[in-house]
Amino acid sequence: MISILIIEDNNDIRENTSELLELEGYATLTASNGKIGLEKIISNVPDLILCDLRMPEMDGFTVLSHLGHYPHLKRIPFVFFSAKSEKLEIKTGIDAGADGYLVKPFELEDLLTIIEKCIIKVKSSSLQ
Repeated sequence: MISILIIEDNNDIRENTSELLELEGYATLTASNGKIGLEKIISNVPDLILCDLRMPEMDGFTVLSHLGHYPHLKRIPFVFFSAKSEKLEIKTGIDAGADGYLVKPFELEDLLTIIEKCIIKVKSSSLQ
């Protein structure tokens, strides 16, 4: 079963996203900020990370940056999701190394599409 870590400081968004993904057949882990999220990534490596951009303690950019220090972690697909919808913010997220960017609020279909694209990308790169 594919595991997805959701790092989000808003409890409702975090829990609702987790529940929706579990209903779609994914295993989920959750973290309420980037610091806790990074600890969970290191202790229980997920298949994909969904991470809010702006959070207390450690923001999404910092989480992504820390993953780059670990060869086995920097390959994990990383998707930002944020209320920030400005093109520059999205470009900054992608340029930082994220595999995708979702603007909140988002539709379940959009979330599932980006997850599937990330999974396909990982599977195809592991075959090469």
